[in-house]
Amino acid sequence: MGVANSDSKLYDDELSAIKASAAYPDQFRLDYALSREQNNRRGGKMYIQDKMEEYADEIFGLLNEGAHMYFCGLKGMMPGITEMLERVAKSKNIPYEAWLEGLKHNNQWHVEVY
Repeated sequence: MGVANSDSKLYDDELSAIKASAAYPDQFRLDYALSREQNNRRGGKMYIQDKMEEYADEIFGLLNEGAHMYFCGLKGMMPGITEMLERVAKSKNIPYEAWLEGLKHNNQWHVEVY
């Protein structure tokens, strides 16, 4: 989840409770991209695409196994996310457009932005 500051975390209590009570805690990760408190690996502000890139190998592996990806929030975040995914796909020799279309065709890609 991405927000500016720690005090802006949405549903933190609920998500922490889910994490604490998870039957398989190693299958549930709760992490935040805090743009005004954290730096990405290049020293800039930490945005959701930077946090996702940290876990890119795992994310791509899970998606290839049928996992679903959900994006909710401001539509302005999507260009940075899709640019990062395209860059990572290219580094993995994955044809990005076909890969993304496959996720959409399999109903694994969910975007609800405003």
